[in-house]
Amino acid sequence: MTVKKEIIIGFLVGIAANLAGMYLYIFFFLDYDFETSIQIARENDSIGNLIALGAILNLIVFFLFIKKRQLYRARGVLLATILAALVILYTKF
Repeated sequence: MTVKKEIIIGFLVGIAANLAGMYLYIFFFLDYDFETSIQIARENDSIGNLIALGAILNLIVFFLFIKKRQLYRARGVLLATILAALVILYTKF
């Protein structure tokens, strides 16, 4: 596969892992469904905290790709994590 394709796959996996992490946090720790929790987080200006908690799964995916020696996919996950950090920064200011 080409390098760009590997990085894009890693990026998409990173975004999916972040969303899955957010969903799992909401499912196990909050009393509302996903849409209501997102809406409440926006109203309380805590959507960045929710995104940050979801990004914890990116750490697992990143090290999984490193262990499998899929370095370009790991770079894509890193780019997805940087994007999440920029979104968090944007929501804070």
